[in-house]
Amino acid sequence: MTTATRRSRPLAPHGTYSRANGQHGIRPPCHCEPCRTTRSRVKKQQRLNRHRGIPPLVDAAPAAKRLHELHESSGWEDIARAAKTSASHIREIASGRLAQISPKTQAKIMAIRPAVTGGQYIDSTGTVRRVRALIALGYTLIDIAESANVAVARVQTLAAGYPSLRRTVAERITNAYRALSETPGTNTRAKNRARANGWAPPAAWDDDTIDDPQARPDWTGYCGTDRGWWSHRQQNIPACPACEEAHNQWKAEHAHLSRREYMNLLTASRASASNRGETVAQDGRELLAQGYTHKHTAARLGISVDYLHQELRRHPVAGESEAA
Repeated sequence: MTTATRRSRPLAPHGTYSRANGQHGIRPPCHCEPCRTTRSRVKKQQRLNRHRGIPPLVDAAPAAKRLHELHESSGWEDIARAAKTSASHIREIASGRLAQISPKTQAKIMAIRPAVTGGQYIDSTGTVRRVRALIALGYTLIDIAESANVAVARVQTLAAGYPSLRRTVAERITNAYRALSETPGTNTRAKNRARANGWAPPAAWDDDTIDDPQARPDWTGYCGTDRGWWSHRQQNIPACPACEEAHNQWKAEHAHLSRREYMNLLTASRASASNRGETVAQDGRELLAQGYTHKHTAARLGISVDYLHQELRRHPVAGESEAA
C-alpha cells in the first residue's frame, strides 16, 4: 500500500488507539484528552499482559482453521459481524496472509458458533435447474438477475453449474422462477443456448422434486417410457436418456417378431403418443377464458390441477401468464 493511499484514508475518531498512537511517517500522535486516556489505558494493559506472560500477538493458524469451519455454513460478512470486525480482516486471517493476530481477535473468532442464517451456503442443484429452465423458456441472464435482484455474474455462474450458493440468493432466484416460469420469454438466443446444452424448461420439472439431485426432468409427461420417446419426436425435442433407454428396451423386447408384426406394433406405439398435452392446454385455455377457475377447469377435463398447470406451462402462448 502506498503512502498516498494511506493518506487518503479518513482519520480514526478521537479516543481510539489508532488516532492516539499516530502512524510513523504518516501522521503524529493526537494529544487530545480522549486520545491520551485511551493511549494510557492500552499501554497499561500491554504492561499487565507482559507481566502475566500474555503475548501481544498469537499464531493465527487456529483461528484460520476455525474460520474455514464457520465458512461452510455462513458467509464472511456474517462471520465478521459476529467477530465485530471487517470481512476483509476475516478473509486475511482465513487466507493465511496474517500470520499473527491479537489474543482478543482470536478469542472472538473461537467463540463464534455455526448458525443457519441467510449467509449459509447450500447445494445449488435446484437453483441451477431453475436458472437453466428460465433460459430454456427464453429469458436472458439479465432478465433473471433483474427479477431476482442479484448480480448478473452470479446468475451466469449458476447457469454454468456452480455447486453452491448462499441461501438468500437461492430464495431470490426461487421467487424469480415463480414469477417468470408461467410466461414464455422472447429471447431466441437464450432458447438456442438451452437447447444446445439440453437444459429442461420449467414444464419438465416438478416443483416438489426440482431440488432433489436424483430427480430427472420429464420433458413430455411420459419420459422413461416408449411413449415418451415418440413424444420427443413429435414435439421436436431431443430424446432424454430415460426415453432412449425405454425405446431401446421396447425394440429389444419385440425383436423376435416378424417384420410385419414388428412394424404394426411400432406404428401403434407411435400413434399412442398423440399430443394429448397440447389438446389439454388448448381446452383448458378455452374454459379459463370463459371464467372457470383452474380447479373447475381441471374437473371439467377430468384431470388434476397439477397436470393442467403442467400442460399449460409445457405448451405456452406468447404473452400469456398461466399463474393460478
